[in-house]
Amino acid sequence: MKISLIIPSYNRGTLLRRALVSVLEQSRPPDEIIVVDDGSTDNTAQVLKQEFPQVKVIVQINQGVSAARNTGIRQAKGNWIAFLDSDDTWLAEKLAIQVRALQQSPDTKVCHTEEIWIRNGTRVNAMNKHKKTGGWIFKQCLPLCAMSPSSIMIHCSVFDDVGLFDESLPACEDYDLWLRISAKYPVLFIEQPLINKYGGHEDQLSQKYWGMDRFRIQALEKIIAQSDISEENKQNATQMLLKKARIFRNGALKRDKTESAQHYQQLLDKYQS
Repeated sequence: MKISLIIPSYNRGTLLRRALVSVLEQSRPPDEIIVVDDGSTDNTAQVLKQEFPQVKVIVQINQGVSAARNTGIRQAKGNWIAFLDSDDTWLAEKLAIQVRALQQSPDTKVCHTEEIWIRNGTRVNAMNKHKKTGGWIFKQCLPLCAMSPSSIMIHCSVFDDVGLFDESLPACEDYDLWLRISAKYPVLFIEQPLINKYGGHEDQLSQKYWGMDRFRIQALEKIIAQSDISEENKQNATQMLLKKARIFRNGALKRDKTESAQHYQQLLDKYQS
């Protein structure tokens, strides 16, 4: 197993340092570390050059996290891809435990782990709706993002099959990819928490955009349109789309946003037929 780690980063020089330290402390380090600097204007370049000369750095103009991850995937030399968001960290045994688990399950091509949630510096318990699981998890992936990018390892052949991150989505790009993957592949889940997932800071996409389900509805439309999705998965995705669209339509009506209400009503009409 040759593991390429991809870290997308934009103006997170200090947080990126913390993330990279956690990678270098791995008992089983990745074979390749790629940081995609997505047009940073802070001290990112200086931090990488002075403190992490062993890291492969790719600099591009700012295009968003999906484009940054895709750039890393295309440049990666390993046959396994791991991701780490620049504001998260790995526990020291993260890769070692995943490698052992995947070696014991040689047909598995996707693996994710439990996580520790830290919000504004305080450890918090995840709600039941964020409960992680393994196996054929397409239905569990429909409500919310069911896997953390920072915990996941994916065999490179999966991207050849289902495609890369959708660069047209400003957010929920991971939700979109997990739908495409979980519709075709079972997922190995390691119940041990192996990452620290940090939240609460202002530059998170969930803080930047309102109504994240807008983007999930787009992803659901895409997966429903796929010709190779099973009828059961298509029905479950349609029911979730209707549920989310109904909520947005009702909210738009309450706020007198006629155009938005009409858009979601059109979706309801289309998928209820």
